[in-house]
Amino acid sequence: MPLTRRRAQVAMTGWLLAPSMVPAETAWPIKSVRLVVPYAPAGATDLVARMLAPELTAAFGQPFVVDNRPGGGAIIGTAEVAKAAPDGYTLMVGTIGTHAIGPALFPRLSYDPIKDFTAVSMVAATGNVLVMNPAKARERGIASVHDLVRFATANPGRLNMASAGNGTSIHLAGELFKQMTRTFMVHIPYRGSGPALLDLVAGSVDVMFDAVPSSIAHIRAGRLLPLAVTPSHRVPVLQDVPTVQEAGGPQLRGYEVSSWAGVLGPADMPPDVTARLQRELARIVRASPLKDRWTAEGWLSAGGTSAEFTSLIAAEVKKWGRVVRAAGVRPD
Repeated sequence: MPLTRRRAQVAMTGWLLAPSMVPAETAWPIKSVRLVVPYAPAGATDLVARMLAPELTAAFGQPFVVDNRPGGGAIIGTAEVAKAAPDGYTLMVGTIGTHAIGPALFPRLSYDPIKDFTAVSMVAATGNVLVMNPAKARERGIASVHDLVRFATANPGRLNMASAGNGTSIHLAGELFKQMTRTFMVHIPYRGSGPALLDLVAGSVDVMFDAVPSSIAHIRAGRLLPLAVTPSHRVPVLQDVPTVQEAGGPQLRGYEVSSWAGVLGPADMPPDVTARLQRELARIVRASPLKDRWTAEGWLSAGGTSAEFTSLIAAEVKKWGRVVRAAGVRPD
């Protein structure tokens, strides 16, 4: 057989075999997808999930159904996802609480926050805001972070610091502040941000690191005095309020606390499913009107790759582990 003809036949054979050598894309989704929220309805994480679900339903042509699984400090719902089949039909909206602070508070969890999950993409982030009761602030001559540190240094234990509960991100934002400034404020945990804010507005407590979305109405009405926001950048809905780093001087250089939410699934999800989800989530969270709605409520659209989200979680686990150990925080 002539050499050129033999080469042509070999080339044709390779062309015919090539499709069978390329992995087929997973036929997903062909049924509804469960989006687990390990918190009670009506909370910030639930809101994120319920805003994402209809957008994902429209993108993939199958229902994405929000399933609230609260309990055990978010451990119950998170563990359920870790143990689910990695087929893309069980996902969750995880947070700084489920995947960074929780592992520090509960070192003997039945799951590993990194190894037992597929981190698909972060979708939203928000900061906390350091707020005071305005009357209490005037009485103590506090109008800035510098004033707060000065007063707390000179008067250990004179200020009390409310939080949404022991071990919450709001509590640990305050503990990190105390550690970096070497000050002491008495921690008063509440069962949720709402009751704590009511007492702060009433003047029963002095100071609080609260999530921007839940404090913004009180700030706008003048019932709370914002001293600083906790992310490394200013928050659009509080553009005139400096960051803790900006206002705190050398002692607080590097201070950064951001609460985040992202979509995760069990470990070993099909890579093509993860990639498709990541692409659609990036498109969804950057498009109006969802982006505009989140911004108005104090959230920022995030996005990012699976690798970036995994790296973030690993860094956050180390960071909050150090804070929890240094503060001696124990779960209720």
